[in-house]
Amino acid sequence: MLNLTPHAINVNGVTYEPSGTVARVEMEETFVCCLDDGTQVISRKPGKVVGLPDYETTILVSSMVLDALDYEWTCRAFAPDTGSTAIRDNQGRIVAVTRLVTVSSF
Repeated sequence: MLNLTPHAINVNGVTYEPSGTVARVEMEETFVCCLDDGTQVISRKPGKVVGLPDYETTILVSSMVLDALDYEWTCRAFAPDTGSTAIRDNQGRIVAVTRLVTVSSF
């Protein structure tokens, strides 16, 4: 599995090292307003995913990237399940996951 995140990811004792390529979601930003102190406020919406391989392969991506992928990626693209089954250290940081999430096919 090609890890397209910047971090090593441990899944059930198997560590997937970063591939050196990071898949990301481009964000479209729109100016909304300024606060009384002059701070600008924007809104964002996800755009296209960049950094995906040109060939068909199984990939490991962030949950943000996974959410931006089309259903064609079901069971080809995965993200770590960082929910209730994730293994955390004594400070609450995730050290491993026990399962993966894929794109919803419905």
